[in-house]
Amino acid sequence: MDKFNSIIEKTLVPIATKLNNQRHVAAIRDAFMFIFPLTLSASMVILINNLIFSPDGFIAKILFLPKFFPDLEKAQQYLAPAANGTINLMSIFIAFLVASILAKHFEADDMLAGITSIACFIILYPVPFELKEGGPNVMETTYLGAQGLFVAMIVGCLVGEFLPKLFKNKHLKITMPDMVPPAVARSFSGLIPIVIAIMICSVASALLTKVAPGGLNELIYTSIQTPLRQLGGNIFGILFIAFIQNLLWSIGIHGPNTLNAIRSAIFTEPDLANLAHINSTGSVKGIPYPETWGMLNDAFANMGGSGMTLGLIIAIFIASRRSDYREIAKMSLVPGLFNINEPLIFGLPIVLNPILIFPFILAPLVNIMIGYVVTVVFQLIPSPAIGVPWTTPGPLIPFLGTGGNLLALVIGFVCLAISVLIYLPFVVASNKVIEKQN
Repeated sequence: MDKFNSIIEKTLVPIATKLNNQRHVAAIRDAFMFIFPLTLSASMVILINNLIFSPDGFIAKILFLPKFFPDLEKAQQYLAPAANGTINLMSIFIAFLVASILAKHFEADDMLAGITSIACFIILYPVPFELKEGGPNVMETTYLGAQGLFVAMIVGCLVGEFLPKLFKNKHLKITMPDMVPPAVARSFSGLIPIVIAIMICSVASALLTKVAPGGLNELIYTSIQTPLRQLGGNIFGILFIAFIQNLLWSIGIHGPNTLNAIRSAIFTEPDLANLAHINSTGSVKGIPYPETWGMLNDAFANMGGSGMTLGLIIAIFIASRRSDYREIAKMSLVPGLFNINEPLIFGLPIVLNPILIFPFILAPLVNIMIGYVVTVVFQLIPSPAIGVPWTTPGPLIPFLGTGGNLLALVIGFVCLAISVLIYLPFVVASNKVIEKQN
């Protein structure tokens, strides 16, 4: 382990230190830290809604709440709107913050840069469409949340990089007389650069709609999804989907949502066949399709959420001396126990983190292989084919999915322990990065 730690320290730590000091990466990192309270608040609300008020929630099921409260699901409507003002607008917040932070770096007007970035992001968004003839225009909100983060980061970086340069160009600056109020003078001083930025984005959006009517976000997601549709429903396809999913998350693209349609197309039929077998035989043994996403990734490689981040939380408690990491891990523990990890992904952050990206991708792949070996190769336990609520604490999923197999419970904890071991050297390396920066 010491030798491996030394290799990481010599190779990754210098790179990570340089990247963390790179202004665009630093701006994105700081932007995610600004919205951390919102993502944590939203995660707690989502946790309560899905654990308690959903008929399929883990706590609702073990306490038989739907039996005593038949209308339990209706309670969700009171907490559901919380997401609309938090994680469902995350891309707008990031577009504003990244540009604003970069503008501050250049000692330019950060507020004007931030609002211009929002304007540019919306201009590059899918064009509004009419619900019916003569009806109101409606904007699709899909890419205002986590699914639009990649484009939001790009727009924020471009606006934050180039708009301050235009602000400082004396030929593009409108200077008002001294008697004009400061707020008005400030607005006019940046008017021409903002007009230029808006026009460039408008032309780019018009050209993009000729290629992709759904806009830049849809173009990116379609480009990712199309080649992956050719994958087969086998261990190699599952490993590749897991690799791509977590790689996308690590660069700010919502991996699970991006690949959801592909996973459904590949694995829905096998899942239904397995369910029919269980219904007819009353047993998970002998299912026709033992290699599916749910039985390998969801059961063995999703503890804490994408990237096996429950292992990361434990590794931070064991090895991290960084006060920011430890505080975020404490606040992320309860959501993480029930497989909600947005506070970690955007709080540490894992997005664009040159050290944590590696174990975030590696840990799920290792655990998928463990699940494959114990269920398919050696058949030590039956495949966890019984549907389990997604908010079930990680190690319990293989146990409940196999109908209560005790060895499956042990293997679940083994997978968690292996994830901790995978994350540990990288958490130690993150300590070195902060030491070098200080």
